Amino acid sequence: MSRSCVWATVGAVLFWMNAGCQGTSLSKPGMEISQNTSITKGVYSLIDPDGKGAVRVKGDNITVDFQGATLDGARPAQQPDEFSGTGVVVTGSNITVRNLRVQGYKVGIHAVNCPGLTVEDVDVSGNYQKHLLSTPEAEDGSDWLFPHNNDQEKWVVQYGAGLAVESSDRVTIRRVRARHGQNGIIIDRVNDSRIYDNDCSFLSGWGLALWRSNRNTISRNAFDFCVRGYSHMVYNRGQDSAGILMFEQNCNNTIAENSVTHGGDGFFGFAGREALGEAPPSTPGFDYRRKGNNDNLLIGNDFSYAPAHGIEMTFSFGNRFMNNRMVENAICGVWGGYSQDTLISGNTFEGNGQMAYGSERGGINIEHGQRNRIIRNTFKDNRCGVFFWGGPNERFASMGWGKANNFESKDNVVAGNTFDGDQIVLQLRDSTNCLFIDNKTTNVGKVIDARAGSEPVEKGEYEYEFDVKYPVYGDTRPVGARKHLRGRDKIIMTEWGPYDYTGPLVFPTQISGGEKASLQVLGPSGSFEVTRVTGDVQVAPMRGNLPGKVTVQVPGPGLHPFNLTIRADGKTMTAEGSLLLAQWNVQFFKWDPAALDPREHQDRWDKLIAGQPVERRKLNVIDFKWGGGAPSEKVGPDHFGTVAETTLDLPAGKYKVWTISDDGIRVSVDGKRVIDDWTWHPPKENTAPIDLEAGKHKIRIDHFEIDGVSQLQFRIEPLR
Repeated sequence: MSRSCVWATVGAVLFWMNAGCQGTSLSKPGMEISQNTSITKGVYSLIDPDGKGAVRVKGDNITVDFQGATLDGARPAQQPDEFSGTGVVVTGSNITVRNLRVQGYKVGIHAVNCPGLTVEDVDVSGNYQKHLLSTPEAEDGSDWLFPHNNDQEKWVVQYGAGLAVESSDRVTIRRVRARHGQNGIIIDRVNDSRIYDNDCSFLSGWGLALWRSNRNTISRNAFDFCVRGYSHMVYNRGQDSAGILMFEQNCNNTIAENSVTHGGDGFFGFAGREALGEAPPSTPGFDYRRKGNNDNLLIGNDFSYAPAHGIEMTFSFGNRFMNNRMVENAICGVWGGYSQDTLISGNTFEGNGQMAYGSERGGINIEHGQRNRIIRNTFKDNRCGVFFWGGPNERFASMGWGKANNFESKDNVVAGNTFDGDQIVLQLRDSTNCLFIDNKTTNVGKVIDARAGSEPVEKGEYEYEFDVKYPVYGDTRPVGARKHLRGRDKIIMTEWGPYDYTGPLVFPTQISGGEKASLQVLGPSGSFEVTRVTGDVQVAPMRGNLPGKVTVQVPGPGLHPFNLTIRADGKTMTAEGSLLLAQWNVQFFKWDPAALDPREHQDRWDKLIAGQPVERRKLNVIDFKWGGGAPSEKVGPDHFGTVAETTLDLPAGKYKVWTISDDGIRVSVDGKRVIDDWTWHPPKENTAPIDLEAGKHKIRIDHFEIDGVSQLQFRIEPLR
């Protein structure tokens, strides 16, 4: 018998496979492969019949070469959030799986208890992803990920993955590609392994996720555009998406020379619920001292353009962040709450904090941290360079981690850095004994902003030399390879995930606004043409080159529904919406939070808005996306109210009234309240159907803003 011939089973049926030059066909789902096998190249439509894998690789010291074959588990017209089952399940030691494309499953490849596993040259694009309900105008809370529980493999069950490896050591994962899915690679209790030369980008969840995994080298990978929860200059929540996710006690990992840009967070590290005492301990007498994601090295990576943070690493010890690039992250470059003994050295922090929330903003923010060293970094044009703060936290002090680890803000070092154009260099609140020496400042707004009792120590010496040696694997150089996509404005979210800039796209497809609105016609090259226009609107240009922009404008007052058909690069796309040109009388009021809470004091609110406003305006549209800003200097960013009124002449019909607000919102039509969400909330969408007779109708909007982000938008459109 030839050594190229193997036995395999389908269910309980034993059959003969020739694994020689012709290869083996995957004729039925549930096939088990237990010896060296080559698969005949082709497309195999195979469902997972019982949750144990459409193909099952089981054994020791074997190689399965799929030779470019594709496994497809999707049924016709099935949507990505309906995908189920697993393409390939792997169990055994020293197994190699290579040259495979797997798509249409909840999990592409799932390996469990596989020491010595190698997965190489596989494409796990096109597997499970959630249908996102957040829109360009407003976030939907149902899109948030919750990575905090995974000891029962909830990540795989709930969120799927292209490749998931569990309870396996000495693993090699290289040249894995993932697109058009939610998660790329998940490793769960994987140790002493190498992950390199992979490209898991343009995903709606996590590029790489680690759970209880230690001593791994993760180098020269691209985990770019792993993001959700973002609309440029509207909201930047991130919704716990990340290029690299690290949860629950992952230690001594090296993360080197990776491109991790445009993630919800670039790197999102959290000590874990067990580490903090939020979940029952896994062992009796669990010691909370120095528990977290500890002693990891993040070096030579690009963690830029995140909707939230470049690096978030909290409740952890002894980590080193060195020579990384952190540019234009919306909130801050490094968020290190409750971290201790962190070395942050040689990094570039530029333009961070543009869409921040409150005082958390800028280059480096560390709450309740101690003995952290900020050494020889370059800071430029950040809203704040370095911010340390502390103070009491009674709830946390009663938890296991809080009892075992002192969490005062103290004994931090800021030395040998350069600051150019930062609004504040060093800010201190309830933080003691901060050493601030040998720093150079140019064109900054304020050097030190310290609360009484938190003033830094400005005399002393510091030893600057660090011996850093680290392993690195891989032939690619992903850092800087996507320079043409730099900037958070390049994050374009569709209902399934981030746009990947490989084909044509119209964005947004639903348009509503005032007298004019624009949509983008995106694509890497070629041209577009507007082939059909329905509605009383003016559209220009009717044709152009990709990428391009099309403007829709109303000819005069009133409500103008429209529909466009656009063809680009052989693809036909549509966009529709309604534009409204009206005459709004808008008044802004200031209120004192010590004397008035709009949610509780209706009589005082009524008295306020019956009086003299701080400011009056006449506008054509209610479309305020203030973010952390303010309507004006007079009104200010917090504790203000808005009252807007207009009269619209509309034909008889059914309509939808639509608002986005942060915070409280009320809308009345002809004196009847149709929307009432008089609460404190993040940017939130509210809608209401109404029936209107032909004629003029009075519309009134009441809005209040407490603090933080503020937003107010109104639309009315025919109900389809």
